[in-house]
Amino acid sequence: MEAKNQEFLTDTHTHLGSSKFAGKRAEVVSRAEENGVRRMISIACDLEDSRENVGFSQRFDSVFGTAGVHPTYIHEIDGSRHFQNDSEWLDEIRELSRGKKICAIGEIGLDYFHPPQDGSEESVWRSRQREVFEQLLQLSIEEDLPTVIHQRNCSEDIFPVLANFPKAKAVLHCFGGTTKEAEAALELGHYLSFTGILTFPKAEEVREVARIIPLDRVMVETDAPYLAPVPFRGKQCEPFMVKHTAAELARVHDLEDSEMAKITSKNACDFFKLPTLS
Repeated sequence: MEAKNQEFLTDTHTHLGSSKFAGKRAEVVSRAEENGVRRMISIACDLEDSRENVGFSQRFDSVFGTAGVHPTYIHEIDGSRHFQNDSEWLDEIRELSRGKKICAIGEIGLDYFHPPQDGSEESVWRSRQREVFEQLLQLSIEEDLPTVIHQRNCSEDIFPVLANFPKAKAVLHCFGGTTKEAEAALELGHYLSFTGILTFPKAEEVREVARIIPLDRVMVETDAPYLAPVPFRGKQCEPFMVKHTAAELARVHDLEDSEMAKITSKNACDFFKLPTLS
């Protein structure tokens, strides 16, 4: 079901499982709600995050979660004593993804910025990233769930992979790519989400890209506890700060803040199939 057409904000990408939020998650969620953030998607980087997201989503009415393996964490599934083969960790992701408030597979994708985390050759590391990415895209199709995509320094590969899975539904999170890359994502039918980077003084190129994104394909996020927007740069980011990114996106599109809140929340609720607000 879609959320009612009322004004509220949605942080489509926050890491509530981060150790930086340990012992204060209730406070963080409450502060977000007090600032009009009525929906938060807690994003998984690994299996532990995926398991925790089930709990967070049950504990907090405004929180939903994802299950997945970030490309720089793939060595954990390969090196784990708990998994003898791919089918075992994939089966666990599949089972977790069926949780009542687990709304997507993610974050998944490719990352060619960070070096191999397992000491392997770059070519081997990238090949394994792609293999895991493809396995999780296929799982998302089988489970009828959208995906949250991590993409860094990998435009030459990320779009061909997505094109090979036309039934997959994706949002490219923390988008900071070129106009050409944005157009490639849109042509494939996907969404783009912007973080606090949009508010940074030197991020004019990101704002130029954001300006061309159709309003029915855009979302906002914090990527908390990282990338705090202006005026909080240098501080730990929290979900409530998404309002500043949404406000900047509104300015870019010459809209009122309240209108952009409605637009981005409707997009998020449609994309993640979030239930109606009570």
